[in-house]
Amino acid sequence: MIARGRAAAAVGLALGLLGWSARGLAQVPSVPAPEPDAEGEPVNDSDGYTPPADGQGAPPPFSINGYIDVGFAKAQGNGTSFAPGDQSVPADYGVDTFAPAVNARGDVASTDSGGRFVNGFLPRQVGIGGRPSFLLNTLDVDLKYAPSSAPLMVFSRVQFLPRFTGSGDDTRVYVEQAFGRLVPFDSQELALSAGKFDSVFGIEYLDNQANIRTGVTPSLVARYTTGQSVGAKLFYRIQIAPLWSAVSLNVAGTNSGNFVEALQPPDASLSGEPVGSGRLGYELNAPVVQVKLGASGMTGPRNDQGDQSARQKAFGLDARVAAFGVYLNAEYVHVNEGQGGPKTTSIGNFPFSSAFSVRGGYVQLAYALPLAVGPLHKVTVYGRYDRRHAWFDGFTPITVDRMTAGLRVDLWELLILKAEYLDNRELSGAPTVANNVFTSSLVYSW
Repeated sequence: MIARGRAAAAVGLALGLLGWSARGLAQVPSVPAPEPDAEGEPVNDSDGYTPPADGQGAPPPFSINGYIDVGFAKAQGNGTSFAPGDQSVPADYGVDTFAPAVNARGDVASTDSGGRFVNGFLPRQVGIGGRPSFLLNTLDVDLKYAPSSAPLMVFSRVQFLPRFTGSGDDTRVYVEQAFGRLVPFDSQELALSAGKFDSVFGIEYLDNQANIRTGVTPSLVARYTTGQSVGAKLFYRIQIAPLWSAVSLNVAGTNSGNFVEALQPPDASLSGEPVGSGRLGYELNAPVVQVKLGASGMTGPRNDQGDQSARQKAFGLDARVAAFGVYLNAEYVHVNEGQGGPKTTSIGNFPFSSAFSVRGGYVQLAYALPLAVGPLHKVTVYGRYDRRHAWFDGFTPITVDRMTAGLRVDLWELLILKAEYLDNRELSGAPTVANNVFTSSLVYSW
């Protein structure tokens, strides 16, 4: 009761602070925030390359966009999923360390195991433990160059991530994307990309950025599908106009597949063999309802160790439906990893990489009410249910779920306020622990 009372107080405090911030802002001109295209490209160039006609003004070839994500969060307990007195070894094999997330990146309040041995199955953390705190989650700077003289686009996304660590404040500079894309035919939706780019698996990577994501935090299975990696990819879509439909193919060969960088380093191949991934999609774009369905797959060596014989495989199914302001997203993910050699991740080196399997998914329902009341453009209420069943070979399987509820308010087209509550539950195999989270986000875009 005390923990829930403190969480409620944190809710009131954060919502009050967010409301005070909104009232104090002066009105600014309306500038649209950048949106991804239907298959998750960072800019909307999916219609192919067409040189501007003589006499028509062309958009500037170089542009700078980005956002600032400021948060306020309070996690229960000590901000981790580790239970006092639990002597599981490794400690991170017996709990879901990613559960107490506080921001769009999936960073958690804390990963402090209290001195118990862990084997690298850990997310990034913001270092607040169970204390309520303001956070600067992300400073994002996007650079895009698209000359009118060639069917080429160059894009980079650099993020500055201020965090409190055991040695004090530390700001990590992270190159999340950096690639070039060629659209060779003006009559075909065909794009070839090389560099570091988003995953092509599933749909949740479309919502990676805080200025695009409906809510604040990613799902319990996002760690397996939303990572970026270095390599090459091909995107192709064919329109079927009489049926209001389209079919698309998105395939990639990369260093680490689609796992997040906390689990598998993306910037070099440790095994010397690429990981293949792809998604086959169908779209119905009727005037009243839009439906998007997809099937994804991934196969290749684990990139958290150097043995090519340690393979990883995944498949997934996804669906999106939009009609009359109601948005339904659902995704299922099935992952298997074979046992490998000594483990190397972006967080550290660990003695072994155990065989691992996971089955899980989520369903999210949102209703967006468009408004035109001064700066108020839209109010969205949303809820999501996540479930994850996972196990390391030789260790007890664990099943967890999460219920998330939240509110989003769009002001002008430059400012988003979000607040949500995460109810994390340990259903079997893991000790019950107080690790629910209230979190909020104030996102400025330019």
